[in-house]
Amino acid sequence: MNSPAEDLARPAQTPPRAWFRSSRRALLFGTALTLLLLVLFPVVWMLQMSLRPNKDIMGYGLRFVPTLENYRALWTGHFPRSFANSFAASASSTVLSLLIGVPAAYSLSRWRFQMRRAVAIWVLATRMAPPIAFTIPFFLAYRYLHLLDTVTGLVIIYLTFNLSLVIWMMQGFFDGVPPELEEAAWIDGCTIWGAFRRVVLPLAAPGVAATGVLCFILSWNDFFFALILTRTNAMTAPVAIVDFMQYEGWEWGKIAAAGTLVMLPVIVFTFFVRTYLVRGLMAGGLKE
Repeated sequence: MNSPAEDLARPAQTPPRAWFRSSRRALLFGTALTLLLLVLFPVVWMLQMSLRPNKDIMGYGLRFVPTLENYRALWTGHFPRSFANSFAASASSTVLSLLIGVPAAYSLSRWRFQMRRAVAIWVLATRMAPPIAFTIPFFLAYRYLHLLDTVTGLVIIYLTFNLSLVIWMMQGFFDGVPPELEEAAWIDGCTIWGAFRRVVLPLAAPGVAATGVLCFILSWNDFFFALILTRTNAMTAPVAIVDFMQYEGWEWGKIAAAGTLVMLPVIVFTFFVRTYLVRGLMAGGLKE
């Protein structure tokens, strides 16, 4: 029989289960870190390329003197106007899509009418065809309505495609809200609109935030319709980057700087909405 002193002097043995758990945690952390580095590598590479001098734009060394010359060169041309056009079209289409699509999704979720399923399928059908199938009809209609090369035309076409996304996503969130909460609000004297605004919409706020992020990203990253339906006045930032690819050569510094600036609003917008999204998910739907 060992004495207490010998038991204290003996090193503690790690249980096999605890060792397996710690090893698994370390493996998962290493895998997640590796995937994160792979995803962020193109972003970091483009950022450092935008800060390199033009004479060393394709260099691989990490030791260089950063310069903002590429960013300053962007604001001497038409890129600031293209950047403003992208923001105006994306923000306007996102707001309009939410203002129209959220009440429509609530109606499809709560109103039981005969053609409800047919209307839902018809809304989804607008997203089934590839965008190139609508190019000629939209181009001819915009030429007749004098909407070519206008920000208003971009807002309308982004609204057309984002509206179905808003309706289908928000309908799922509204289906997850118990109707009993609305009935309790009606008993307390709320109207249908009041119950929707005070009870249902706050509970579905995370869905509104997620849907708004997707609508903004899809509108901001659009290249095809902006290339076909705009020329100079309403040119967006993704289309403006193509102008730096010239016959004499590609201006890699400006391309990297413009790409970094194009990513920045999406990252900032997603960061703020992500904070609101987490706070909305943690908020309780019932009061004690």
